[in-house]
Formats: sequence, C-alpha cells, structure tokens
Amino acid sequence: MNFYVIKLKHIIIALLIFAVIPIIWFTTSRAVSVFNVNGREIPIYSVERCDNKIALTFDCAWNDDDIDSILDTLDKYNCKATFFVVGDWAEKYSESLKKIYDRGHEIGNHSYSHADYTKISAEAITADLDKCDGIVESITGERPYLMRAPSGGYNNTVVKAAEDSGRMYIQWSVDGIDYGDAEAQDIYERSVRRTQNGDIILLHNGTKNTAAILPKILEALECKYEFVTVSELIYKDNYVIDNTGRQFQK
Repeated sequence: MNFYVIKLKHIIIALLIFAVIPIIWFTTSRAVSVFNVNGREIPIYSVERCDNKIALTFDCAWNDDDIDSILDTLDKYNCKATFFVVGDWAEKYSESLKKIYDRGHEIGNHSYSHADYTKISAEAITADLDKCDGIVESITGERPYLMRAPSGGYNNTVVKAAEDSGRMYIQWSVDGIDYGDAEAQDIYERSVRRTQNGDIILLHNGTKNTAAILPKILEALECKYEFVTVSELIYKDNYVIDNTGRQFQK
C-alpha cells in the first residue's frame, strides 16, 4: 500500500511540474518584442503609460523628395521621430538617410525590398532583415534593432523570425493613411483625433500631402503630448502585451 501511495505522490508532483514549466517558459524565455496570445504572436502596437509620451513614425519606401521638408518641420517642433526604412530605399537615397540619422532621429528596419513577409520562410525573412540592417549600418554606423514588416503584414512566422533574431517588432496604433490620393485634412483628422498617451503614429514620406500637413499635425499634438522615439516609448523588459498589442509595465 505504501508503495502505491508513494508512487501516486510522485505522479502528482510530476504533473504539477509539467503544468508549471510552460508558465515559467512564457514569462522568462520570451524575447522582448512579442507575446503569444491564444496561439497568435502579438508585437507592440502601443504602450500603456502614466505620462503623455507618444511616438511618431515614418515608413520610407518610395522617394526622398520631401525628406528635407519633413526634417525641417520636425526640427521646428522639437520632435524626434523613428524612420522605418526599406533597404533599397536607403541604397538609393543614402544622403537622405544620413540626414535623418545626423539630425537625431531613430532608424528602424522596414525590410530590404518590401516583399510580403507572410509568403516567405523565417530564414528568408531574417536574411532580408539582415541585408537591410547591413546597409543602414554602412551609412549611419549604427545597426537597427527595431523592425516593421512591409505593409505591416505579419503572421506567427514573421513575428517569431524578428523575435528569434533579437529584434523588436513595432506596429502602430494610429494610422494617418496618408498615401495615394489621401487629402491633407483627412490625414490630419486620422493622425490627431484618435491619438492618446502611448500611441505609435504611422505616416509615410514620399506622399502627396504628408509633408504639407505635418506642421498642423505636430502643432495640434504638441499641446497635449511629448514626442519621443519608439525606443524611448516602449519598455525594454519586465512587461506584458495584451491581445490588442498594448504593452504594459509589470
């Protein structure tokens, strides 16, 4: 009888250990950029903060015609932004990338060729990101660690590829939808009306109206918020992310 009691006790202990291990793994082994919620990898969309900080980001994939105008406006409003650049854009417009960096803005990785990451392997994604990182580093002297997938398209493979290669995947919570034939006032409304503490705003360079409406956007937002780079906005450790992509400090 004692033998069976002891054996049962060992079985119960083993089951408890196996039940606890996944919890420990989840809380200690996850990289700092994503969390798995109901089987879905979730990157950072926004940040829960007790202050009034927000981050303005630009995706650079087309031309550089408006870079000088954008940088001058950012200087005027003392706004440091994060530019997610495509690698072949950086190659074509290396002088503009150097201007962005030299004027104190943050550089993130937006892929090398703007391929659809949801249709390629993790190895191909990592190689593409590495190629973009190498180009940026050769121009600025600094290697990005933030990334954003082309068109914001991701699945578990995409996010895990970023995570496993030591990068932080950054989405956005406010979309100016400023490309194509977007009207200036519509860009303004989308960028300003919904913005709250901890939001990450998405705009683009090389568009029809973004550079022109940017002063009005910044003037409206600076009354309530402090502009910081994405790296300054997010938490680097000791945090969780909910199913909306909102990052919370533990």
